[in-house]
Amino acid sequence: MSINQEVELLRNIPLFAKIEPSKLKLLAFTSERLTYQADQVLCRQGDTGDAAYIIIEGVAAVRIATPNGDIEVARLGRGDVVGEIAILCDVPRTATVTATERVTTLKVTKELFFRLVNEFPQIAIEIMRELAARLERTNAQLRDAVSRASPR
Repeated sequence: MSINQEVELLRNIPLFAKIEPSKLKLLAFTSERLTYQADQVLCRQGDTGDAAYIIIEGVAAVRIATPNGDIEVARLGRGDVVGEIAILCDVPRTATVTATERVTTLKVTKELFFRLVNEFPQIAIEIMRELAARLERTNAQLRDAVSRASPR
């Protein structure tokens, strides 16, 4: 994938849609391109968050460790961003993300991510929208799980 293709991919991600192309080109150029094979871990639950990852190809599974074993809570693909919670909130990684097939990402360092958020406040709004949507999905899953577990 060329840098222009990466810029086009970034432009189609709501988080980055309102950023001018020259800045997206800088983001693509300064981000590290990483490739993971199936079953390789992009980030592990509990680790320190030093970067976010933008998936440019492939599919990854998001799993959360529980006392009863790991639970898959999401599948991520092209254009999805993962790892932003740990760098935004300065908390350990909230889940383990594993490639389910060959995955290529752009790794955006914490410093670069915050520079973008400071320079483009719209990114912060899009992050809040995405996190709110994730919270709503999690709440719905929790409601479903509780209703299945409670006796009728």
